[in-house]
Amino acid sequence: MIAIDTSILVYAHREDSEWHEAAYRRLAELAEGRASWAIPWPCIYEFLAIVTHPKIFTPPTPLARALDQVDAWTESPSLNFLAESQVHWDRLRGLLVAGKVTGPRAHDARIAALCLQRGVKQL
Repeated sequence: MIAIDTSILVYAHREDSEWHEAAYRRLAELAEGRASWAIPWPCIYEFLAIVTHPKIFTPPTPLARALDQVDAWTESPSLNFLAESQVHWDRLRGLLVAGKVTGPRAHDARIAALCLQRGVKQL
């Protein structure tokens, strides 16, 4: 299973991104395919925060359009959402210690721990 990171979600959504075509195509392949794929829940929250932020995009994506985009992804029958489980803290703690992670990189470690708990590769 492949997990999609926030950046890919943003690039696929924002037509003004120089990586839009490639990201859109890859996400469409996953969404329309039969193989299981995943989005970690924190990446959905981050996607919404980024694309609707007026200091990041001019103009930002209207909230209704961003929510519609998430709705469209949820329609894929092969999509799985990754959320914290009972083993999450052990995985996250191990990653934080092994990588000497501090500051904002802790969020990335959280995403990695979510993927590891399900044996998912991250894209």
